[in-house]
Amino acid sequence: MAKNSFPKGFKWGVATASYQIEGAWNIDGKGPSIWDEFCHRGEKVWNNHTGDVACDHYHRYKEDVALMRSLGIQAYRLSTSWPRIMPTGFGKVNAKGLAFYDKLVDTLLAAGIDPWITLFHWDLPLELENRGSWRNDEIIDQFAEYAAVVARKLGDRVSNWMTFNEPQCFIGLGYGNGGNGAHAPGEKHSYRDILKMYFNFHRAHGKGVQAIRANAKLKAKIGLAPCSGANIPASNSKADLEAARTATFANAAKNAFPSSSLILDPLFLGKYPEDALKLYGDEFPKFTSADMKLISQKLDFIGFNCYSGATIKAGKDGKPEVVPQRPGNPRGQLDWLSIEPDSLYWLARFFSERYGADKPVVITENGFCNLDWVSLDGKVHDQARIDQAHRYLKGLKRAASEGIKLGAYFHWSFMDNFEWAEGYRARFGMVHVDFETLKRTPKDSAYWYKDVIACNGENI
Repeated sequence: MAKNSFPKGFKWGVATASYQIEGAWNIDGKGPSIWDEFCHRGEKVWNNHTGDVACDHYHRYKEDVALMRSLGIQAYRLSTSWPRIMPTGFGKVNAKGLAFYDKLVDTLLAAGIDPWITLFHWDLPLELENRGSWRNDEIIDQFAEYAAVVARKLGDRVSNWMTFNEPQCFIGLGYGNGGNGAHAPGEKHSYRDILKMYFNFHRAHGKGVQAIRANAKLKAKIGLAPCSGANIPASNSKADLEAARTATFANAAKNAFPSSSLILDPLFLGKYPEDALKLYGDEFPKFTSADMKLISQKLDFIGFNCYSGATIKAGKDGKPEVVPQRPGNPRGQLDWLSIEPDSLYWLARFFSERYGADKPVVITENGFCNLDWVSLDGKVHDQARIDQAHRYLKGLKRAASEGIKLGAYFHWSFMDNFEWAEGYRARFGMVHVDFETLKRTPKDSAYWYKDVIACNGENI
């Protein structure tokens, strides 16, 4: 690899999620999800928007794949809908639902696009929620059963898999008191309950990995897509560097949206972080060596979703302190999305150091939400998105130049979609969607990204 270059074979992709784009919420045998119920409850989502139609990708997938192909997209991270495939979450398989993903994978491969499948991107079957969801130990085997069904059907053509997307969000925002019920199912639970949910997520992940490997015909490369903000050292000093690293993994205060170490240490290192065990005490679930062996199944890449970051300095006692952002720091449309260009570099570096420099880092999501619309000339001019992606990718290229192993980058999102509690007001796509006519219009950023892909990032 030439210095300051992305590696040969690096995959340039885009990402979406089933509930956010598919629509077709109650046809062809699909069961209801917690997000269907949450949206239909009313007063939970901005302007009472729902994912009932979304981008209608269920009926327009051929058009969407053709558009990806025209833009030179090399890989597509999609999620399968658990209730579309298994309406109650276990038992009966919905043949029509499974057939949709079968056709989608074939269409992608015919277009020269590599499918990367995420098994769970938040749309939990409602029946499983009614049975206790992640508090119920039965969900561990139910997820494994679902993973086996998908791997048997698609694993002869799909090589890259992710078990879960952002456990911190579907647990912390869906059930955590800190999330204030912002996401489905909109509940608030004790830390004891929340920790049990994370423990069951960990065990479900382990059994899911086993199920994929046992049922996929192609050799499976497996990871997951947790989320994390980056902690960026305020200076090049050793003290600031160590403070930023500590801030990335420390469990200093109880939080339903915990640090990366509580999520990833059990998976990659086979143990829970000591500071978390001490922090939660008897609220933490009892676990055995057999549990840890199950949880720490071998993973093939280090994935993460990253949008924003914070600048960290060492305080007088050496402990991390957040440096306040300068007034007017660039931001996306949503409050949590501030532009911190070094985010991908530092998170890739810290994660690679902690979880294995031999494993490729995969940016499973990164993007920008903006107020985009079709201009009078019929085009969508989203210069801010181009600038954000360019700045972040410069940081990722720096990681490559320093020898950090990189596997892929997935831009969130391929097209504007249902942005959870924000409804349709927040646009993340490189392709504009008119949510009345469903017309797709590639934005300027889509053509910019096409050029990036064509030269493997040499123009970054």
